[in-house]
Parts: sequence; structure tokens; C-alpha cells
Amino acid sequence: MLTGRPCQIEPPAAAPADGAVTGFRSAGGCGRVVPMPYYRSVGDVPPTRHTQHRDADGRLRHEELMGEEGFSSDSSLLYHSGVPSAVVASEVWDLPDQTLTPNHPLKPRHLRLHELAGAAPTDPVTGRRLVLGNADVRISYVVATEPSPYYRNATGDECVYVEAGAGVVETALGLVPYRTGDYVVLPRALTHRWVPDATGSPSALYPIEATGHVAPPKRYLSRYGQLLEHAPYCERDLHGPTEPFLAEGADVPVHVKHRAGGRVVGTTLTHATHPFDVVGWDGCLYPYTFNVEDYMPITGKVHQPPPVHQVFEGRNFVICNFLPRKVDYHPLAVPVPYYHSNVDSDEVMFYVAGDYEARKGSGIGLGSVSLHPGGHAHGPQPAAIEASLGVEAFEESAVMVDTFAPLELGEGALACEDPAYAWSWAGRSL
Repeated sequence: MLTGRPCQIEPPAAAPADGAVTGFRSAGGCGRVVPMPYYRSVGDVPPTRHTQHRDADGRLRHEELMGEEGFSSDSSLLYHSGVPSAVVASEVWDLPDQTLTPNHPLKPRHLRLHELAGAAPTDPVTGRRLVLGNADVRISYVVATEPSPYYRNATGDECVYVEAGAGVVETALGLVPYRTGDYVVLPRALTHRWVPDATGSPSALYPIEATGHVAPPKRYLSRYGQLLEHAPYCERDLHGPTEPFLAEGADVPVHVKHRAGGRVVGTTLTHATHPFDVVGWDGCLYPYTFNVEDYMPITGKVHQPPPVHQVFEGRNFVICNFLPRKVDYHPLAVPVPYYHSNVDSDEVMFYVAGDYEARKGSGIGLGSVSLHPGGHAHGPQPAAIEASLGVEAFEESAVMVDTFAPLELGEGALACEDPAYAWSWAGRSL
């Protein structure tokens, strides 16, 4: 950690041509490291910030600072043709049901998310079904085929796991293509639109919406913010926009998710000019993707605890992924997890591929979510322990979210719960 002196780091002159994010570094403060993508420059920007920047006809570009923590953390400077603050209407946007129900009486839960996929066409934003949530994070699910409206989340960053499908996220900073196995990380308040590939399978998405920011784990970062050699991925695995994406239009509606009166609400702001009028930008805050195929699992002689599988962190929660890997090589190893009590957290596991060894016999399968709440000791199904002995590799993929405040059940969870799961360790159906 830095102690008592400013961070003075000279960023690279420009982003690489292939669109890879060029790293993570500390953000100008003293005594702490704030992980963020390295500087990059895209499109037409002036040589000196906060100075006149005109188009070929002499019209002044409008500079916008998009920054976190006021003026004290990650930011990018955007250069608009129009005035970014010019809005002509503000109306209520009725969000999908955001009701949360406490997990009371306390019990573990099994949710079958694939049952939430409806027959009617929907889009990746308005079609989201709220599954779990608390004051720090909300987890949803949607299977979409239609383009979304223009949208920005003003409550926090979004980290969206792509269970299936492909497409592109159009953003004010450029295009971000996505595919199966991607995490799509979208900074807070960035205007964007999801466009699923109309020729392929529907986009099955698992949005994790923070109340704050999402970044790599601090323990994998140098004091300047570079991903270290023992990190399970590196900067070349992260991919962001490579060129501007321009659109024209007037009176463009943008759905904004924000907080009012202590709850999450929606507003539709109509912009006088198109929000995708950014001719160039530079800085350290922008969207990017990371695919699980590029994650290098960390294994050991005996079973390794979940923190070795961590990929991102947010305020009061972490995101991990469990992927195909060789397992423990001690001659007496028990490859499946030991029983454990989450005394400080709730654990949410989304099973996305393969055959999850520890849950055999529980009813859990692909598309399942398990919620193991704090106060409940959980672990493998009893028959799975013996069955795992001698196994050398696991062919499983799952995304885990651990929260440090209790999670409550959204309407999506209540609509797809398997009521027998809580009693499965005892071999009973009650």
C-alpha cells in the first residue's frame, strides 16, 4: 500500500489496437489503491484537457467528465457534439417488480431460473426478473431476443454474466461485443443498449447490479494497481471499446434506474440530442468484458476455499467462478467442499455448465441457483462425498456471489423455487 505520498504514474500513450484493456492502476490518492482499467484514448480528443476542441466546421465540442467519487477517483473525459445535459422531458419509468421478501423462516433455497424464461419476446433490461437482493446488490435473470431501450443504471456498476447467446452492447463510449461465458462490466451511469444477435440463440443473462463499483480483488493487484503474477487473469484478457460509436437523433428516451425515497425506482429522461454523439474520449473508466475461458483456476494438494475462485469484488459482496479444473492431489484428498457455516455471509451459486459434484442428489441442475444463508451450515450432499473420492478433475462451471448482508427473495425467486431442497441433506421430502 502507498503511505503518505501521491501516486505519480505515467499512463501509456494510447490503447492497444486489439481493444485489450491495458491494466489496472492506483487512482491519484494517498495510502490506498483503487483498481481501475489503465488509461486509453479512443477517437478524436484534444491534446490538452479542458481546452477548446472544435469540429472541422469550427463548432465547439462539449466536454463531459464521467467520474467516480466526485472528482477523486476513476474518470473519463467525453467529447460530445451535443449538450449532454440537455433533456426535454422526465417521466416515471415503471420498473419490473422490485419487491423483496425476507428469507424467513431461515432455510436454504433452490431456484430453477430456466423456468423464468417466458414465451413472449423481451429485452435484456425491461425483461429482468429480480431473483435476490439487499441494499448492496441485486441479482436478476432474463432470456432476451429483442434490443433493449437506451438505459443507464445510476445506482451502481453492473456485472452481467452471459450464460448463453451473443450480441453487442452499444455504449456512449463504443461497442462492446459479448458472447457466452463473458462478464460484461458496465460503469455506473453509462448510457448503453443491449442488442442480442438476432441470428443466434437468445441471450440468457445474469445481471449482478451493485450499489457502488465492481473491480478485480485488491489482493491480486500491485500497489499501483497492476494485476500480479499470481492473479488468475491478466490485463490482456479484458476487452473494451476500440472506436467511437456514433448515432444521430433528437428527443431520445433513456431509461434511468436510480434511488429515491430509500428504494430503487425508474425515470425516463428524454435527451434533446442522441447520447451516442461522443466523437472521442480518454481516461480510465469504461466498459469491458472478461470471458471465463481466460480464467486460470488455482488448485492445491487439498481442497481450496472459495476465495481462490474470486474474479471481482464490490461493496459488501464478491463474485467468484468455479470452472473445469484438476482437483486435489493429496492421496487421501476429499475433492468436494467440506461443510462450512457462512457466519458472515450469504452464498449464492448459479450452476451454468457441467456436472456439479457436490450437489449430486439434491435436484440441482443447469440453470439452478442455490442460496445458502448465513446461520446455516452447508456443504455437499452426503452421497456426493464418497462419490468424489479419487476423482482427478471436475467438469463444472458456476458463478458465485457472496454477500455480507442477508439476501432477500425477489418475485423471480418465489416463482421458481424448489420447496424440497432445504431437506435434501436429511434425505427427506417434507
